[in-house]
This record gives sequence, structure tokens and C-alpha cells, in this order.
Amino acid sequence: MKSSVTLSSVKFGLIAVLLIATSTLSLASANDYEEIDWVALMPEDDLSALLNRPEFLNDIADGSAADSIDDFASQQLEDEQAQRYQQALVSTRVIDEFDGKPIRIPGFIVPLEQNEEQKATAFFVVPYFGACLHMPPPPPNQILYVEYKEGVAVENLYDPYWFEGTVKIDNHESALGTSAYSLVLDSFTLYEE
Repeated sequence: MKSSVTLSSVKFGLIAVLLIATSTLSLASANDYEEIDWVALMPEDDLSALLNRPEFLNDIADGSAADSIDDFASQQLEDEQAQRYQQALVSTRVIDEFDGKPIRIPGFIVPLEQNEEQKATAFFVVPYFGACLHMPPPPPNQILYVEYKEGVAVENLYDPYWFEGTVKIDNHESALGTSAYSLVLDSFTLYEE
């Protein structure tokens, strides 16, 4: 899975995160959840590093052996900007103020475990469709891990949802990615603007 992750798909994923972030900024919902955008969960210097992609990455041919996150991550880079970019791609650094905070956030479900009714009982919430499955996973500080005993019936992986719950700073590793946060889920609804 991770060997098929390309640097160009990371660029697409970051653009998707920023588009979702700018389209979801609004006033908090009527209850106690603060509506946040995904980049709020990321330290500013990680975001800055991802937005300032090293120029030499533009010269790598799509689909080539060098067009791989694993290849890039294994390189010993001397350029400070490239080192920061490399670190930000896998950052588990978090914003401590979110620990215990009730939030409302849009996202997509990446199922990890299902019950006998085929409902997702453990899953990642990610900022863009295809993350972890068809595209590279976002940095861990852009993934929320959820355990939800009742389960969520996921009819289409491309359906976005609103999630409401309480954030916990808690790393969770899976074959599909790593999350730096978990979400104690209270409710979810299909996304509607």
C-alpha cells in the first residue's frame, strides 16, 4: 500500500484539505461543538512546511521509482526545507488545546473494523476522499481514529459526513495509516452545506 503512494498524490491531498477547510468555515453549530477545519489540528510550522514543497520534487516524473513517499522518506536530505517537508508528511505533532474539546468536523470514513451487520465500528475520519485507500494517508495529525460500538453503515466511501464528538490526543496505528488524534463520537450525519 504505502509503496504506491506518490508525491504528486500528496500534493492533491493537501489541496483537498485546504479546499475543505476554506469551504467549511462557519459559525459553530447550535450546540456546544466548535466547528473546525482540518488545518486547525495541525501545528502552523507543519502546515507551512507542507505548503512550501521543495522545488526539486516538481522535477520527479509521475509514476517513476522516485515518485514515492517511501522513497522520499528514506532519503537523507541536507536541505532544511526538504527535511521539514519530509517530517511534516508523517507528523504526529498535535495541538494540545484540542484534548478534551468537543468539535464538529467534516470528513470521510475509512473503515478499519466492521461488525456482523457490516457497519464500521472502528474507522479513521480523514479530510478527503480516497485517503489511505486510493491516495496517501494524510499526516497523522490530520486523521481522527474512532471506535463506535453501534457502527456506521457506510454505503459509499465517497460520501462525506459531519462528525460531532470529543477529541482525545491518542496515537493509533493501522496498516492504512496512523492517527495522532481520536474522536469520541457522539453523532454523525451526511454532509450538507
